Amino acid sequence: MAQSDVKFALNHMVCPRWTPRQMIDMAAEMGIGAVELRNDVGENSILDLDAAREAGRRARELGIEVFSLNALYPFNIWSAERAAQAEALAQRLDAAGGRGLVLCPLVDAAHDASAEQKRAGLEQALTELDAILGRYGLRGFVEPLGFPISTLRYKAEAVDAIRRLGLESRFSLVHDTFHHQGAGESEFYADRTGLVHVSGVEDPDIGFEEMLDPHRLLVGERDRLDNIGQLRRLLAAGYDGYVSFEPFAETVHALEDPVAALKQSMAYVRAGLGH
Repeated sequence: MAQSDVKFALNHMVCPRWTPRQMIDMAAEMGIGAVELRNDVGENSILDLDAAREAGRRARELGIEVFSLNALYPFNIWSAERAAQAEALAQRLDAAGGRGLVLCPLVDAAHDASAEQKRAGLEQALTELDAILGRYGLRGFVEPLGFPISTLRYKAEAVDAIRRLGLESRFSLVHDTFHHQGAGESEFYADRTGLVHVSGVEDPDIGFEEMLDPHRLLVGERDRLDNIGQLRRLLAAGYDGYVSFEPFAETVHALEDPVAALKQSMAYVRAGLGH
């Protein structure tokens, strides 16, 4: 893919106060090709089939792709409850005409499973999810979370599990620039990546292992995560999917004009990539 073809998407976390319809409308206004719906943005969440169908209809009207529903959590701690949650989310995603379900692992300092137990739990979850997602023709986007207390911190662990199970056609990675930096990872898996999340951290007083979701801003010139460098490497290695904005900071969510801020961030990223 030529780097000038970088494809942006909007995760609903860019502005949780928007309804799904408003987010889809804003994506169309900005010339953005896809959106990520969520089940954790309060009253604007996709919590039932009617909301999913309505979002899907609006997206089709405007030529916007519903790329994912975010997220099944904690996907790697499997149980009857998790299976029921996964089935419900798959049904909503299917109703919206979406492509895949984002899968986030448990983040819990009190979780004391051994490395072998964590690996077994991950493989069980992937096997069970393969069956559930397969019924609807959906993909799974595994998002390792780079926090020190994450039960799946490194992309390498996810890649190895997917390979061992032979499930490369069902599952791919989410490369999140925040979590990549937080985990201290150096390896990129462009050929195994199905989605990229970008956000920026600017606070000079925190270390990468201390970063938390509330620190995550839109990407700008004071960014400490090397978003531009990460994107350059992914694109140069052949990644041709969406680059989706996912800021969690309340200061971003409270912006009076989020569209202007998003356009500014998009321009910064394009310029940084030499466009």
